[in-house]
Amino acid sequence: MSQNLFPDTPFLHGLTYMPGFALGEEAELVRVVLAVVKAAPFRRMKTPGGKEMSAAMTNCGVTGWVSDAKGYRYARRDPLSGEPWPEMPDIFRSLAARAAAVGGFAGFVPDVALINRYEPGAKMTLHQDVDEQDFSAPIVSVSLGLPAFFLWGGPRRTDKPARLFLESGDVLVWGGAARKFFHGVAPVKQGVHRLTGAARLNLTFRQAL
Repeated sequence: MSQNLFPDTPFLHGLTYMPGFALGEEAELVRVVLAVVKAAPFRRMKTPGGKEMSAAMTNCGVTGWVSDAKGYRYARRDPLSGEPWPEMPDIFRSLAARAAAVGGFAGFVPDVALINRYEPGAKMTLHQDVDEQDFSAPIVSVSLGLPAFFLWGGPRRTDKPARLFLESGDVLVWGGAARKFFHGVAPVKQGVHRLTGAARLNLTFRQAL
């Protein structure tokens, strides 16, 4: 069910692809996302330079990733409400731990789940996940809803990214030497999914604190 992509390309080592790994839990995961969003609604954050991101997002867990004029960082409270982020649902924590173990990172205990919502045309430019305190823990990414091309680069922003087509229920895990590799999401195409409508949801699990 899993595979290390592009084994003949040195800087692409470290990405584990698990097609359909979360498909059996797809409907429940979407239901739980909607419950989280009731407490902490999706919002389009702005970069430190003032540009609005095309994907809307929210968080759950003991902390949450935020971006504004002060920079990229983690905050224990939702800046919109001033309240703590919603508690991470058990199904999220369990899925992330199981996927991480398949990817070679047993014992992963995420303390934050970033939830991104991509409408058609939304994307995520190449970036690194470097706001966490400990880079020994992996990243676990779960796709739900509309399909999209995941862009998997290398240690330098100039490394040409590979394109991996992800469908609902697919899971990615990366860490170790690849933990800081650049990655992103190409613009999502028009479409309708039976559970998410005209949107793609992405759950990104991290150990931030």
